[in-house]
Amino acid sequence: MTGHARGFPPIAAPGARILILGSMPGQASLAAGQYYAHPRNAFWPIMGALLGFAPALPYPERAVRLAAAGVALWDVLHACTRPGSLDTAIDRDSAEPNDFAAFFAAQPGIRHVFFNGSAAAALFRRHDQLPPGAAGTRLPSTSPAHAGRNFADKLAAWQAVADALAGCGRRG
Repeated sequence: MTGHARGFPPIAAPGARILILGSMPGQASLAAGQYYAHPRNAFWPIMGALLGFAPALPYPERAVRLAAAGVALWDVLHACTRPGSLDTAIDRDSAEPNDFAAFFAAQPGIRHVFFNGSAAAALFRRHDQLPPGAAGTRLPSTSPAHAGRNFADKLAAWQAVADALAGCGRRG
């Protein structure tokens, strides 16, 4: 089965300093209408640990906490054809990127872009570029399909997001 998937609008508040980019929501997320809705995805537990909120909060509250911390969340792709949820199944010829020129113009405070996995980083670099003065870092995917690292290892790598928010690890 091949499905044409469309992503979500960004979660962002004025003054965002960090942007976290995934590739495209998986089937569980699309069905729920929520970023990282798969129950075994480590994204919300990691962000909760880093930013001090319970990952079991209702989705709207998690989104508010993320935005209030200065973190924007989006996906590289606006739409694509992909059977299933795996990034490796994305038909690259069908990939339609989000409008990052408009997003970065509306969010001039973004100083660091973190990619949730190698597919997000590769897709972004294929279609777009970082805003002037911003750094980009690929982090291990929070997807349950990325079983090469356990939660503790992923959390340790994702500490870079909290460090960037605190002003550590910033370039430029």
